[in-house]
Amino acid sequence: MFGGPMLPDAVLQKLDSLPAAPGVYLFKDKKGAVVYVGKATSLRARVRSYFQDSQSDTRPFIPVLQRTIGDLETIVTANEKEATILENNLIKEQRPRYNVKLRDDKDFITLRLGASAGVQRAAAWPRLEVVRRPTADGARYFGPYHSATAARRTLHLVNKHFQLRTCSDAELAGRRRPCLQHQIKRCAAPCVLPVDRAWYAEQVESVAKFLEGRHDELSREIDARMKQAARETRFELAAAYRDQLRAVEKVREGQRVVTVDDIDRDVVGLYREGELVEIALLHVRRGKLADVGTYSIKQAEIPDDEIVAAFVAQLYGASLAAGGEGEGPPPPLALVPDEIILPCEPEGMGGIAEWLADRVGHRVALLVPRRGHRVDLVAMANDNARHAFAEKQRQADDVQDRLRDLQERLRLPVLPRRIECCDISHLGGGDTVGAVVAMNDGELDKKRYRTFNVRGDATRDPEGAINDDYASMYEVLARRFRRAADEGEGGAWAPPDLFVVDGGRGQLAVALAAAHDLGLHDLPIVGLAKERENVAGETMVDRVYLPGQKNPIPLKSTTTSLFLLARLRDEAHRFSNRARMRLGKKRRFHTPLDDVKGLGAEVKKALLRQVGNAAAIRHADDATLLAVPGVMPRHVKILRSALPPTAPPPSTPPTPEVDRQRS
Repeated sequence: MFGGPMLPDAVLQKLDSLPAAPGVYLFKDKKGAVVYVGKATSLRARVRSYFQDSQSDTRPFIPVLQRTIGDLETIVTANEKEATILENNLIKEQRPRYNVKLRDDKDFITLRLGASAGVQRAAAWPRLEVVRRPTADGARYFGPYHSATAARRTLHLVNKHFQLRTCSDAELAGRRRPCLQHQIKRCAAPCVLPVDRAWYAEQVESVAKFLEGRHDELSREIDARMKQAARETRFELAAAYRDQLRAVEKVREGQRVVTVDDIDRDVVGLYREGELVEIALLHVRRGKLADVGTYSIKQAEIPDDEIVAAFVAQLYGASLAAGGEGEGPPPPLALVPDEIILPCEPEGMGGIAEWLADRVGHRVALLVPRRGHRVDLVAMANDNARHAFAEKQRQADDVQDRLRDLQERLRLPVLPRRIECCDISHLGGGDTVGAVVAMNDGELDKKRYRTFNVRGDATRDPEGAINDDYASMYEVLARRFRRAADEGEGGAWAPPDLFVVDGGRGQLAVALAAAHDLGLHDLPIVGLAKERENVAGETMVDRVYLPGQKNPIPLKSTTTSLFLLARLRDEAHRFSNRARMRLGKKRRFHTPLDDVKGLGAEVKKALLRQVGNAAAIRHADDATLLAVPGVMPRHVKILRSALPPTAPPPSTPPTPEVDRQRS
């Protein structure tokens, strides 16, 4: 009855006894790990469909599942809505391998309009900011946005024309004079200046209408305010309204009329080639196409209807989460539409619609149109998905062409799909840090970034500075290459296809020596020198140095493949500088108490604040130490063991300068 490979007896028995009720099913592999979670209106019909012998079922997920499955588990729910909620929670908890993941452990971007609860001064002056996790704090949220770029572009447009404050609540409370935003006419400076609260509230409502897509209504209101300000001879205010009106009109001009009604709706389009899926989302507001977002899904082995269901649940459900079920209503997102139009009907569509309606506080209709203008909207969304898929494939092909050109120019034995770059950063020989950054298929691979604190004991001067840059680079590269030699191929420290060092011939020679000393004779290594002027005053552009070649290769504007290396070199420079500043900050704020084990951070801070520096703590009596909040007898015992008295106590109390450095 059931096709495919021989299924385990436990699975066959459960297939025969599945109930015809709504619920959630979990597929497990041979080791018991959950590999897929799904929901069904009828568990019996849905789960058995995966294993029935059918020549017409060509879904790639089916043979993979039949080879992988070792057990299955079902959970019966009262209705489709409960199945949707349970499925969403189980996916977050189990993180199954075959379920769709739109983002890597990140929430979708939203815009928050409001002030922090409990901050009295800030409550009257709301601001617009980018957030990832909405909370039930009384503010208004708008989104989700398909990318951080789209959200920040909208934020920039609002800040430029509507003069809401951009500072944080803490900055608002502590500011004593207007900031630069006020000087360039982008903020009214409510932090220090007497601003009309009614006017500010009017601006807040205008921003809300702008973000909701109510541009026609907003244009009429701004036009009326502009004319009224002109009649009152408040020409500066009228000019500000004029700029707002132009900004709104510019946005309206870029919107295409796609329907004749005023219903807010999102339209989902899908295009697929094998395991690669592209989803397009059209935001239609008041009958006009406001925005288009696209999402790429790789290794999508599940059918289209389940991809669409997962997309809707993750896009809207994850963004609406405000602490989980049962903790009060979440904040409504103004851009969650009344209709969501889908290209195919997912399992339990009614339950998804009911669940979303409960979350946003208004009815949400999920529709799969068969006729009318909504069919045209789905066709438009599918066309956008197809176009985005082709464009991203073209970009990927361009990267491959660049990598092939790079392989040819540098005479590399293999295509340099994985490239690493090393840079050394220090401050006058101190706080020396080495950084190794990585690039995979032309994109930065931050999971492979590494930093190394340079020890360099043999090259330090009496002041502790490291005076030999070559020795620092050798130490960093030797530690990096030693990991590669010990681990071999396939691990996190496996050697790349190409290694780049920031520098010229000298740095290249050091890198080659470090690699050869550890047996990596076949690792391609090049040096990338920065632009500079020679002794004759001539500008020498960025240059690539190859082993055994006297003359470097210049990075001309026509050699776009070499700019992959320049981009990676600049990233290594940024990353090493950040690591060096972090190390320097840690050193500057280090006290002897940091070396004492058994003291918490708050206890150390209280001791430094009330007693003083380490010398004062060393010679303080037990009563003085016990009088510090948080200090207990066991802490005193630890301090006596780690800081025994060795000199007379200080004659003067700690200075305010010391206190500031320790705080």
